[in-house]
Amino acid sequence: MRTETTGDGPTLLLLHGLGATGEVWNGFETHLRESWQGSWIVPDLPGHGRSEPLARYTFGGLAAAVAAELPGSEIIVLGHSLGGVLGLTLASGWFGVPVRAVCGLGIKVEWTPDDLAKAAAVAAKPARVFATREEAAERWLKVAGLFGLWDNSSPLISPGLVSGEDGWRTALDPLAFAVGAPDMHGLISVSKGQVLLAAGENDPMSPETHLRDFGVDFAVLPNLGHNAHVEAPDAVLALLNRHFS
Repeated sequence: MRTETTGDGPTLLLLHGLGATGEVWNGFETHLRESWQGSWIVPDLPGHGRSEPLARYTFGGLAAAVAAELPGSEIIVLGHSLGGVLGLTLASGWFGVPVRAVCGLGIKVEWTPDDLAKAAAVAAKPARVFATREEAAERWLKVAGLFGLWDNSSPLISPGLVSGEDGWRTALDPLAFAVGAPDMHGLISVSKGQVLLAAGENDPMSPETHLRDFGVDFAVLPNLGHNAHVEAPDAVLALLNRHFS
């Protein structure tokens, strides 16, 4: 888990999405160093990157694992996709983490039976082994939703890959895909902190019409897609500052 401080302001917890690692916040951290007067924490979620897997993946189990590594001070959470759901789960107060505010970015809030069946099918398969790093890196980029945003030779991909005698594979535990669909209405109703839902204008997983259904603040980031924090970190940080400063 990576921690950095630039002042005595609030602590920001940055939670990546399913399949990714904390490296997705690399460009975002550059902007934080310039304008965030506080500290920030960047973990790899369980079963991702450098973090150990769980025997079973639930939103509560993932949130508990993250909470165990956090200081007791008040935090603001910026979570992408799965990370946004975990931010809302932490904001419930059930895990002893004082969350002042949470921004859920690009959360998929509507799940069809077919969506869940496809995720379960991926979770049931062992990690695929590739002959080369390049092939495994391409697979990781697709799973993390970063294909076309990062080159497969980028060193930022390395924590998401594992090499062995038989070849290369992604570090992601496939069982994480079985986490299921979040109870967004339930999580938002019990949140003890301010809630903001946001998504890129071109994010097919989190369209604006879905964000309107929850009775909380929402924001649409123009011309951005599912990984808005990678595409335009300055725009996402400006959004945080407008709503939570």
